[in-house]
Amino acid sequence: MIIGIPKEVKADEFRVGATPSNVEQLVRDGHEVIIQKGAGEGSGFSDDAYLKAGAKLAEDASQVYGEAVLIVKVKEPQKSEYELLNEKHILFCYLHLAPLPELTSILMQKKLCAIAYETVALGSELPLLKPMSEIAGKMSLTVAAHHLSRYQGGEGVLISGAFGVDAANILIIGAGNAGTGATEIAYGLGSNVTVINRSSPKLEKLKKLFPNISTELFSPATLEKCIKDADVVIGTVLVHGGSSTPKLITKEMLKQMKNGSVLVDITIDQGGISECSYPTTHTNPVFVEEGVLHYCVANMPGAYPKTASMALTNATFSYVRKLANEGLAEALKNDVSLRLGVNVFKGSLTNNAVAEICNEQYRDIDSLIY
Repeated sequence: MIIGIPKEVKADEFRVGATPSNVEQLVRDGHEVIIQKGAGEGSGFSDDAYLKAGAKLAEDASQVYGEAVLIVKVKEPQKSEYELLNEKHILFCYLHLAPLPELTSILMQKKLCAIAYETVALGSELPLLKPMSEIAGKMSLTVAAHHLSRYQGGEGVLISGAFGVDAANILIIGAGNAGTGATEIAYGLGSNVTVINRSSPKLEKLKKLFPNISTELFSPATLEKCIKDADVVIGTVLVHGGSSTPKLITKEMLKQMKNGSVLVDITIDQGGISECSYPTTHTNPVFVEEGVLHYCVANMPGAYPKTASMALTNATFSYVRKLANEGLAEALKNDVSLRLGVNVFKGSLTNNAVAEICNEQYRDIDSLIY
């Protein structure tokens, strides 16, 4: 199979879909890898490193898409890439289609196979989302601490406190991978941490790891109570299956928050946890709504592209090899987790949550491949 690694074109995105060591293994497996010049530079991987691994360098994206069958990238295709897609392609990347009806329509029109990292599932785990959730969760405290500074428009509270002065109050909504990562860093900084979750098992696990945190079972009333005292709110709620994030934080709740407090909306890729949230970029990461600084960067781990690329490809590469070595049809038949990742197949929407949101007909992937 010919595998293509294009350079990411989304704003402020420097991650890459495959490392030189990944390429070396694919070439050893007997495949051809074509990578766009400069694709790995933002993550610290030179063109020479890819050449030594056996890759072929492409001058531009059109050459990558023109020659490759399996397109491995990080973020969803941007408008400049739409015309490069066609029905021969297997697209493997983060898609987050629920808030992107235009892209969903384009992928259906192109009649390709689009496999989303975020819906590949092993039981209750999302193995290709987990490493990025961990990184986003951990970095959420560093960006929150930065924006609490008076010079950034925040309320001027030091997240760790000082001798005789209370630390910041951190409210973390959700106790999954991102929530756990956020709790670990907030706890280490000495913050006053409260974690809210819908069910108790994950809260009990966190309490064992971090004994001094407070935990609460979610209800709208509990959230409204806790949010008033928060200096920082970290939204990490994720709905499995590709659906939109529920808007748990209303505009009325924002009005009750402290002026200069910070909301880090990690789930903005799926629409965000606040009804006022909309995607921002690393270049312009924050906007203010009702006196609350909203940090809604849609590719948070892209701020640390070397770490993020290595963590991501550690998780995705076994699936890339499976697709390349077995071919699309056999790989999907042999691996139920990979089948769950298929969002679009030959013009049909095969993710029920996305189909409902886009008001399109849903087709079971099994009915299309068997």
